Amino acid sequence: MRLFAKRMRTRKPSHYRSGMTAATLEGIPAIILFQLLGGPFLTGYLLYLGASSFQIGIVLAIPSMANMLQIVGALLIQRYTNRKLLFSLLCGFHRVMWVAAGALPLLLPKEFGVIAYIAVSLFGFAGQAIGSVFWTSLIADMVPARVRGRYFGIRNTILWAGGCLAILVFGQILDRMPEPEGFYILYIVAAVCGVLDIVLFLKYPSPPFEKSEQTNMTAMLSVPFRHTKFLKSMLFISLWLFVQGISVPFYNYVMMDIMKISYNWISIATLTQNVAMVAGYFMWGNLNAKYATRRLLFWTLPVIALSCMGWGALPFMPDKAVLVVIHMLIGVGVGGFNQLMFNFVVGDTPKKERPMFIAVFYALTGLAGFLGPLSGGAVYKMAAGAPVWVALYGISLGVGVLMLVVAATIGSRVLLDKKLQVRRLGGTGWRRSG
Repeated sequence: MRLFAKRMRTRKPSHYRSGMTAATLEGIPAIILFQLLGGPFLTGYLLYLGASSFQIGIVLAIPSMANMLQIVGALLIQRYTNRKLLFSLLCGFHRVMWVAAGALPLLLPKEFGVIAYIAVSLFGFAGQAIGSVFWTSLIADMVPARVRGRYFGIRNTILWAGGCLAILVFGQILDRMPEPEGFYILYIVAAVCGVLDIVLFLKYPSPPFEKSEQTNMTAMLSVPFRHTKFLKSMLFISLWLFVQGISVPFYNYVMMDIMKISYNWISIATLTQNVAMVAGYFMWGNLNAKYATRRLLFWTLPVIALSCMGWGALPFMPDKAVLVVIHMLIGVGVGGFNQLMFNFVVGDTPKKERPMFIAVFYALTGLAGFLGPLSGGAVYKMAAGAPVWVALYGISLGVGVLMLVVAATIGSRVLLDKKLQVRRLGGTGWRRSG
């Protein structure tokens, strides 16, 4: 046993293993940064700056709107094939600008804070969107197809465990300190995580890139639209993200602005969501080693719908018990949905054309993800003059019912393809029967 352990310690890691380890290590400061600047504290910070529900909807929609620029990244990658360098520069630019977007309003008069946040973060997320094409293409080559589902399940579990800790600690800090001072500390920690993340970008390997076989931009753009199965799935996922975006991104807004729940309890609710998400990552990752990605993707849909419908239990059950259940469901559902959606777009697409498949997919779903929160912000703004129950649970309940109908009718037809076998081909595509 000791000899075996010694060999394991001294054995030189493979090229694949080194890359996967680097991606996991880099993800830890990244997830802490994303939790501090994009989690529940973002809504609280925007409310502190005086943002309306519509302005919050705009901010929540910015990352999705920026994803429409991924087509630019897919074209650039054919010319600038050093994926490690380009994603490091572009995603590093995003980390700097995202921290600056929140830090700048603390130095300006309060009436300019929300506008400054929106303007600066737009530039940052533009860099993130273009850079993510280089990162996604790179990591798809770094992780062997046969272990992809399980690896991302384990990686996401580790990362979100760090995110849970960050949420718990800063929930306590923001509850115990006056708002400006608490946000000062939050952005100092976020800046440190951003710098550490950029440094760890350099640990990634730089495997060679296989260019597209298409010779011009029009031909490259047309390839994903000629792939019928991919096109149907992409259109349905876009529809789903639009409907989901009307309610799910506003959970924190409802808790903070309508229910008046403290930062500490919101951090507990979010921690519950993240723990459920971690468990979900591990569960969906293991299931993805056996079952089709699209089939599993379908089974995340009713979980998300039930989370929205769960708000309708508020008149009948204790508030905090309802919120715990809601966040458990959304953690398992959205965590699995996002992980399986990523596995679908990197695993069920041809390698040489993958950057354009990725770009078209995230551009279209990004447009839907932008319009969803934007519409949700407008809906909650209109609900301000209605009875309080409408904003408290009526909107989410209605959206949940709609999502369940969409999943049962359209989703089942698109994602539950009867012609697809369960057995995997090298962990990526799916063999048609017959």
